[in-house]
Amino acid sequence: MTETNGKHSAKVDTKLGRRSAEDFSALSHKILDYANRGIPRIDFLRKISKKLIKFSRCDTLELWFRESNKYVHCEINRQEDDFFQYEVIRTIEDEDKRLVPLLRNNSTINRLRIDVISRRFDKSLPFFTSNGSLWLDDTEGSLARVLKPEEKKHHQSHGIDGRYRSLTLIPLLVGDECMGLLQLMSIHRNYFTKNEIENYEGIARTLGISLVNQKAQAALQERVKELACLYSIAQIRRRGLSLDEILQAIAELLPAAWQYPEITTGRIVLDGNSYTTPKFQLYGQKQISDIIVKDERRGVIEVVYLEQKPELDEGPFLREERKLINAIARQVGLIVERMEAEEDRSILQEQLRHADRLATLGQLAAGVAHELNEPLGNILGFAQLIKKAPELPEQARKDVARIEDASLHAREVVKKLMLFGRQMPPRKTRISLNKMVEEGIYFLKSRCEKAGTEIALSLDPELPEITADQSQLYQVLVNLAVNAVQAMPDGGKLTIKTLSYEKHVSLIVEDTGVGMSEEVKKKIFLPFFTTKEISEGTGIGLSVVHGIVTSHGGSIEVDSEVGRGSRFEIQLPVEAANNEKVMG
Repeated sequence: MTETNGKHSAKVDTKLGRRSAEDFSALSHKILDYANRGIPRIDFLRKISKKLIKFSRCDTLELWFRESNKYVHCEINRQEDDFFQYEVIRTIEDEDKRLVPLLRNNSTINRLRIDVISRRFDKSLPFFTSNGSLWLDDTEGSLARVLKPEEKKHHQSHGIDGRYRSLTLIPLLVGDECMGLLQLMSIHRNYFTKNEIENYEGIARTLGISLVNQKAQAALQERVKELACLYSIAQIRRRGLSLDEILQAIAELLPAAWQYPEITTGRIVLDGNSYTTPKFQLYGQKQISDIIVKDERRGVIEVVYLEQKPELDEGPFLREERKLINAIARQVGLIVERMEAEEDRSILQEQLRHADRLATLGQLAAGVAHELNEPLGNILGFAQLIKKAPELPEQARKDVARIEDASLHAREVVKKLMLFGRQMPPRKTRISLNKMVEEGIYFLKSRCEKAGTEIALSLDPELPEITADQSQLYQVLVNLAVNAVQAMPDGGKLTIKTLSYEKHVSLIVEDTGVGMSEEVKKKIFLPFFTTKEISEGTGIGLSVVHGIVTSHGGSIEVDSEVGRGSRFEIQLPVEAANNEKVMG
């Protein structure tokens, strides 16, 4: 049986039966149904390509269509069930300023593809339909004849496998705009009829509409997933969880918000700490966004696919997914910023409460000292009288000595409280820091020997005199040295140095003790903060040191590492400030 249309004759005995108009209508409905399912873009293209090639019984089918500023090319053949090629192609502008695919060569088939997409065709030619579809019954002799005379000089090759005999290129029209083409090829000559070409043109229009609709559906679905993810993050924040718990919960939300949740893993890294989903891997196709807190990069959010996926807008990821991961990173940054602000506010409130208590303590210190010094003086006086009693038993003499030591210690605590409360103004004179260190060490030697601590002095002989209160600096030295000895329970080395600079001198106290963590270092100058047992310290020694140094216009630098000891450097100005009174 042969059908003749004046331009083409088609032998149909090579086919297994013609498709009716109802068959084409059912195929159109099936394509539209796929478009409305909201499945990922590549899955949609694979499904409709398989449906089309199965329906047409062609040997090879290709789709070319424009998405934004690029072209997508899909290819499938009937001989290989699992074969499906997907690639993204860059675009260029043609002479009419239309975006067309940038093809690899200038072959005949490529030039024809550009002509169909650009809507450049001559209706009088037997190879084109009135709608601009190219239809060749026998490619063996027809491809060369398709070219215009002026184009033949640019011709390189047909660019099509010689096995294929029938070819049609059908534009994908949406309204009056062509967004690509549908290419069908068969190894048989005269494979298509006029009616089939017209019906395939209808399918191509449906396909163009479906591609636009499916993209809109997918974008809507991605937007819903984005909003659902961001809403869930907001809900997590309201649960009163810790920052670690919040970040882990957000990390677990990531897979469901991406195209392929079954192969998606995620990780949040903040300040070196990681919060991951199960099966997370470092390597693979990855999307990353920085976490910024107060203009500082503190970490990243990573989404990684466990399997390779074809290229879309950004690698295998959609443009909407880039917006989403950036939005999540911003939310994480805001959460961290708010929680740290709340923590800082809590610390500030605690410091204000401390300051209020200390202000009250300063007001009471003088009165307390007066009330305590008198009974302490009496205790010391009577203890000294008892020690002079003849024939005092040895045990009683030792007990009286303990009373005397305890009273002296209590008086020293009172003096520290008065100094901390600023009830004892400094008496500043020109002093030698080296001499003060030598005198102070004389009183510390016995204690260091008992503790198994070696003392090493390194005093700068060119050290200039400074303006300072000698008794207060003596207290600074003693407090730092005692702390150093207590930090070396099994003995160690206590190094005391002085150094001279142009405008300041340094007093350095260094030990080989247990050291401090960063968290402890931040708190050591807070009043009443201590890591010692109650019997070993009051928690005001270093705050007193800080108060003395700052009242002298100096500063303290602390360097410490757990297990490797601590180093305190006191820097004091050589010249007194103009408003300081120097005692003669």
